[in-house]
Amino acid sequence: MGHGNPVSHTFVRTIPSKPRILDTMAESTATPESTSPFSESSFESWGRYPNHPAHLVPLHWQGEYPRVTEGMHNGVLPVGLGRSYGDVCLLKEGNLVVTTGMNRLISFDPETGLLTAESGMSLAQILDFAVPRGWFLPVTPGTKYVTLGGAIANDIHGKNHHIAGTFGSHVTQFELVRSDGSRRLCSPTENPDFFAATIGGLGLTGLISWATLRLRPIVSRKIDYEGIQFHGIDEFLDLTRQSQNIEYTVSWVDCVSTGKNFARGIFMQGDHSPVPDALTISPEPKLFFPIEAPGFLLNSASVSLFNTAFFHKQMKKRVVALQDYEPFFYPLDKVLHWNKMYGKGGLLQFQYAIPWEHAREGTIAILSEVAKSGLASFLAVLKAFGDVPSPGLMSFPQPGLTLALDFPIKPNKSFPLFERLADMTREFGGRLYPAKDAAMTPAQFQAFYPQWQQFARYRDPQITSSFWERVTGAHV
Repeated sequence: MGHGNPVSHTFVRTIPSKPRILDTMAESTATPESTSPFSESSFESWGRYPNHPAHLVPLHWQGEYPRVTEGMHNGVLPVGLGRSYGDVCLLKEGNLVVTTGMNRLISFDPETGLLTAESGMSLAQILDFAVPRGWFLPVTPGTKYVTLGGAIANDIHGKNHHIAGTFGSHVTQFELVRSDGSRRLCSPTENPDFFAATIGGLGLTGLISWATLRLRPIVSRKIDYEGIQFHGIDEFLDLTRQSQNIEYTVSWVDCVSTGKNFARGIFMQGDHSPVPDALTISPEPKLFFPIEAPGFLLNSASVSLFNTAFFHKQMKKRVVALQDYEPFFYPLDKVLHWNKMYGKGGLLQFQYAIPWEHAREGTIAILSEVAKSGLASFLAVLKAFGDVPSPGLMSFPQPGLTLALDFPIKPNKSFPLFERLADMTREFGGRLYPAKDAAMTPAQFQAFYPQWQQFARYRDPQITSSFWERVTGAHV
């Protein structure tokens, strides 16, 4: 079935139907049985918790969606590469429509950087096409193995939120296909209500069949990088204020140490290099985490040793370097399946956004609670959100501070800690990120997102998710 002609931009080429890298999907997707259009299998989120059986329905062409889902029971959910941490990409006993086969480039305008592609194309594939032509993603998360549709559905953010806002701020239009077969062209001026509901709408408003994204120009793969050690939240805030005109900023923070080392970290900042250099495709990663790590390896002692080594690997307080964009934006992508290091039980991620009014005291209180708990997180990322408004009705970022923490799952400790941290976040006027969540309660979610009932009016009646059912009690 054809794409039609959704845009008038210069056509460049079609990406091969087989994605270049789909390692996470290959491991979690079963081949459909010849006697059935889908198979019973387990589609894992990146956190690998919860683990729900579901029918997997591979989608290869935009026009297939209403046909393949006709008559399905227990609900439908479009999914991509499964890089959400919790259950927003899961549907227990339901039907997961896997969009990664819809990964074709439709058009590209080399004058404006407007790229139109099917929603199953990954950010890695977009980079492979765009970088050699002198263009880069306007916003990117910490992994490039995310689909275009998933980036819109979760309204992802990156190191440049204080300047560029969220991913959805750079999406000019998309097509939304509903379960009744209707198609809506959505933009800030056409069907603007569905445009706002779909950006950050967790895939619940319909299938995004294609989207147009405005890329940003670059002349080099390199980043002018600077790393600065800091001790405590006040030093971090000072560095944040000093770096407001630098495009990319983020910090690693030690959330285990106490006393004089409490909240020490490394402030990392950078801009795209203005010096022209070779614009080449990134090599495919060759490293992978080979085994399920034993759960006892990740404990407060081992993470404390890691944090000390990580802080002191930078021998000077301030380091300046010219760095390739891959290690700057995607340090973990060089090791495939790195989530296995958390063991078979999986991992939970906790990420909040607390407004400036309470950001300092809230961050200190939450880091203190984490340190006191004895649970260890060595992937602790702290940064500032800017005041560029998110276009999505349910978008997560707000001006203030955001902190993201990864924890191995220890049932008797992890979930009580997460409930305490979520309640603290609520007390400080903040909210949690649904794309990272597997634990917030209905009361917490509905307090964080009081607009959820307004959003629910735009949800496709056939689409649901384990997350949505957990936090609202709504079913198809």
